Amino acid sequence: MQTSSSQRQVGLQKAFATGTCFGRPAWLLVTAILVGPGGGLLPTLVAQQQPAEKPADSLRAAIVDLMGTFGDRYPDGSQYLTELDRIDSRLPQATPVDRKRLEGELQSLRHRALVANPLVSDSPLLFIVREQYLKDHHNTATMFQTGEINATKFRGGGTIKTIHLGRNGLVTTLYESPQGVARDPDVSFDGRKILFSLRRDPKDDYNVYELIVDSNELKQLTFGSGVSDIDPIYLPDGRILFSSTREPKYCMCNRHIMGNLFTMNGDGSDIQQIAHSTLHEGHAALLSDGRIIYDRWEYVDRNFGDAQGVWSANPDGTNHAIYWGNNTNSPGGVLDAREIPGTGQFLATFSSCHDRPWGALAIVDRRIGMDGKQPVVRTWPASAIDLVGQGNYDTFKRVNPKYEDPFPLSDKYFLCSRTTGTGEQTGIFLIDIFGNEILLHSEASGCFDPMPLAPRRKPPAIPSRVDQEKKDGYFYVADVYLGTGMEKIARGQVKSLRVVESPEKRFWTHTAWNGSGTQAPGMAWDDFSNKRILGTVPVEPDGSAYFSVPADTYVFFQLLDEKGMMIQSMRSGTIVRPGERIGCVGCHERHQATVPNAPALALARSASKLAPWYGPARKFNYMAEVQPVFDKHCVSCHDYGKENGKKLNLAGDAGLIFNTSYVELRSKNYVRVPGAGPSTVLQPKSWGSHVSPLVSVLLNGHKDPRVDESIKMDRQSFDRIVTWIDINAPYYPDYASAYPGNSYGRTPLAPAQLKRLSELTGISLDQQKFSSHVSFTRPELSPCLDRFEDQGDPRYEESLSIIREGAELLAKQPRADMPGFQLTGPDAERQARYIRLVEDK
Repeated sequence: MQTSSSQRQVGLQKAFATGTCFGRPAWLLVTAILVGPGGGLLPTLVAQQQPAEKPADSLRAAIVDLMGTFGDRYPDGSQYLTELDRIDSRLPQATPVDRKRLEGELQSLRHRALVANPLVSDSPLLFIVREQYLKDHHNTATMFQTGEINATKFRGGGTIKTIHLGRNGLVTTLYESPQGVARDPDVSFDGRKILFSLRRDPKDDYNVYELIVDSNELKQLTFGSGVSDIDPIYLPDGRILFSSTREPKYCMCNRHIMGNLFTMNGDGSDIQQIAHSTLHEGHAALLSDGRIIYDRWEYVDRNFGDAQGVWSANPDGTNHAIYWGNNTNSPGGVLDAREIPGTGQFLATFSSCHDRPWGALAIVDRRIGMDGKQPVVRTWPASAIDLVGQGNYDTFKRVNPKYEDPFPLSDKYFLCSRTTGTGEQTGIFLIDIFGNEILLHSEASGCFDPMPLAPRRKPPAIPSRVDQEKKDGYFYVADVYLGTGMEKIARGQVKSLRVVESPEKRFWTHTAWNGSGTQAPGMAWDDFSNKRILGTVPVEPDGSAYFSVPADTYVFFQLLDEKGMMIQSMRSGTIVRPGERIGCVGCHERHQATVPNAPALALARSASKLAPWYGPARKFNYMAEVQPVFDKHCVSCHDYGKENGKKLNLAGDAGLIFNTSYVELRSKNYVRVPGAGPSTVLQPKSWGSHVSPLVSVLLNGHKDPRVDESIKMDRQSFDRIVTWIDINAPYYPDYASAYPGNSYGRTPLAPAQLKRLSELTGISLDQQKFSSHVSFTRPELSPCLDRFEDQGDPRYEESLSIIREGAELLAKQPRADMPGFQLTGPDAERQARYIRLVEDK
């Protein structure tokens, strides 16, 4: 029946209201019409359908669909419908005993009818047998790499198997590792080879292997101890993509090893890193156009837990872009995304930050939106849709049963792993859009990663745009005034664009500062990151910019006004590959927006070079970059023992973790920054120098009471303070620590000394608000000593002695905010390993 767009909309509304559509039951409605972002109509799968009026409705819908789709390849469809009608007609009047029997028959019929689906029964289904990963810190913490903090959690015993449901459920073992684990399989396009990651035993680490199915020949493709190679997939050009810890880095909110995306030739040669985000990139999958999608955990000036969305890229690492979910607070992780064939949708696991890589399954239509609940058109279980956007990054931990490893067989039928109801055991399940959900196979330890062992369509190969001879890449911004909130900024206000690097975390400590989660060691008041300012470039009057950036460097951009004050800032990072040219529409623009159809001034010239910020690019050190400004202009009045110092002390004295002025400015709210801020996009001028009281004082004038004149601060001094605030007020330049076993990973006082000093002074010096009560620079001025009225008090003398011991140790062994800091102990070993691995790439 031909219908107009308006008729289809009305029909859809009627379907949800009455359970029928154009005279047919709504459960037969396979496609619907949804309104897209621009008001257009989008064909898509039915979302949260009306609950079936009868238990048989979902099965009837699937049988009818299979008959229409496969014809003679589904020969028993009519027989299934006849049997279903018989059961369905008897259920309403059945006695309790008969009802139980009929429900058993219905369940048996459901299994037979759905397993007869040619997508399920024509080819063997490949799957992995292993136990669920032991619980650890984060959903990425599954490698348990040797030498790392969670290495002891590895447990072996795994198998690669197939089950052929078209041959009475014949199970075949392809590879067995009694002490190891095989994981992350991928089937070659011709269906003859299996790529997977294997760890042979607890002393081994994961490497990539290839199994020839017919001969059972096993080839090891990657090698190395102390690295993990996981999540391999075949690429259309014959190369292989995988995630690896070959550039070792750690999650900034804890101590766990992370991985990035790499590629290599089909024989394991020519390993190249193609992504450089500061945390983890995994679970890559191919799109039908030849690009990849992958889940990416990264956070710049935002919270750690709600920053794991889906990203896309070309297989050479060019054109990394947000695919979906970068600003959605819940789920905390969108994992294992796979494109649903023939649709604009994908299927993924909606997981939590602090959980195993399981949760709910969801179908997302990114044509409807790039974030939030509206684009989520269906979930398993159905109730999980109400968790999207609700609570926090761990909301999906409450989902039960738990799903993972989704694999679309078509636009209507999907394989997955799911808990069976017996502890953490998982089995292979078949689910569909009609509401059916059946267990296909289970084993005692658990079944994971189901997929057909069969040929599949090969996407087109995208030619590489990387020029390894180049050291830079190029960014183009069409119009910085396009984007969230930027319409409120008058054209002409943006004068320049700052490029800032967010370096990776290479070191960690057992002790931590908990200003915003687990900073191990402490880095800043309420954020995890350090920063490196690479420089600024001009923005043209039309809002365009074109500039070069060091290749393979993880950066973000900020828009600056004529005073160098930040108007808007990215809170996510990006890279450009060597020789790559990449553009965006604007700043925080709608990511499906089109480029303005007008010539840009920036493209009429060559790419701008980065203008350095007061010298060569370097990691930002508050003590080196900002404190000298206060020493020059402020400390004469704002110091210990001075009246103005009681209101705001801007002295540079080294404290337990930070210096005095830093703690004063942050604890007394003179600086307004998001720290590890919310997942949502923040409006222009909503944080940073434009709203910080400290900058207001500097702009409005601050009198020097000694001469009754306003303090005249030079441009560089003003810029240093403003820039520090606008890059989210960092403190330490490095994650390395001189005192990894002491409190916060920063103080020179041993735990016993800090405990004793707290007892003597009656102050809990391990609490954040008291961290400035010790001065190692001038021990006798330490505020924690103020409680002693008599300096002859033995407690005073002992307290001062402890502080002086810390000061003496700092002089001999400076920490990372001081001149003369050097890597020692575990950090020196990690740095040597980092250099070795990077040189080996």
